[in-house]
Amino acid sequence: MGQLIKLQDYISRYEQDIYRYPTQFARLKKQQWTKLKEAYSSGELKSVMSRQQEAEEPGLLAEEKTGLLSRVKGLFKKNGTNEEIEPAERDVMEKPDNELSVHIPFQPESLEELKQAFLNQLLRFQMKWGSSTLHERSLIDQSYYFDEKLRFFLQRFPDTFLLLYKPIFLLKNAPVEVEVILLSPTDAWCITFMEAEDDAVFLGDKEKFWIKRHHKRPDKKVLSPLLSVNRTEKIVKQIFALYDVQLPIKKAIISRNGYIDYPLVPYDISLLDKRKFSDWFQRMRTLSSPLKHQQLKAAQALLDYCQTTSSLRIEWGVEPNEQDDEPQK
Repeated sequence: MGQLIKLQDYISRYEQDIYRYPTQFARLKKQQWTKLKEAYSSGELKSVMSRQQEAEEPGLLAEEKTGLLSRVKGLFKKNGTNEEIEPAERDVMEKPDNELSVHIPFQPESLEELKQAFLNQLLRFQMKWGSSTLHERSLIDQSYYFDEKLRFFLQRFPDTFLLLYKPIFLLKNAPVEVEVILLSPTDAWCITFMEAEDDAVFLGDKEKFWIKRHHKRPDKKVLSPLLSVNRTEKIVKQIFALYDVQLPIKKAIISRNGYIDYPLVPYDISLLDKRKFSDWFQRMRTLSSPLKHQQLKAAQALLDYCQTTSSLRIEWGVEPNEQDDEPQK
């Protein structure tokens, strides 16, 4: 499962310590998956889930007795509302960083079904780490929980891949949003997508617009993906130079369900359409290299230049609207 180290301008655990959290996540994931797989194989999954839930309930009850939730609700009432904390936010408050609690809400019929349920639960855990720290949080757009491309990177790539998804860089006091930066142990990939209807064909050239062609629709002009992928590469290259990061930078335009026809494509860009994407994807998935120092150094350098917008968490006694709205680095 790829690791979400930056999402938009949300605060991230990885910003605090990039050398700690990637290995910690991989360890927690492995421990929990081993536990679930053994329970499934022995026919004890349901009882293990029940015992885990029962073990957590006393802690939740004790927390309520401390008045924490009452105090939190009181803070909301100061704003003149009756808004309550969402379940996902309560989960963020109640689980420390060194715990990964996964609940499988049904009895899976196969090990593969269990694995998918496990990955779905981990997605929420990743979103938690990608939008909060112990003291701060960012208000996450709920649409990201259903973002197919984000889910693709987080659930289909190895733990050793670090993802910046639509990060916003702060360069010369100006915010610049890019699309996808994927840091593998051996390369930094600047990625943009060119996808529409199944079997659509994109006719590329050096101009600002490409042509999208589909047998059921008239031709349509679309903005050239070269603009965004080249902009991303330029930013990454400049930051790597400042931090002396020695990690090759590669560029890719991805069309998983269509075709790209560009005979004179620049030599430094990979066109990964329906004919070539699967081979590239399998190479990425089977990359067995562990996390590398240059990869983590690259991640730290990029995170240092990412914009972060957050507020102190309400359980620390400060209301969100009392915080400075200016972006924090």
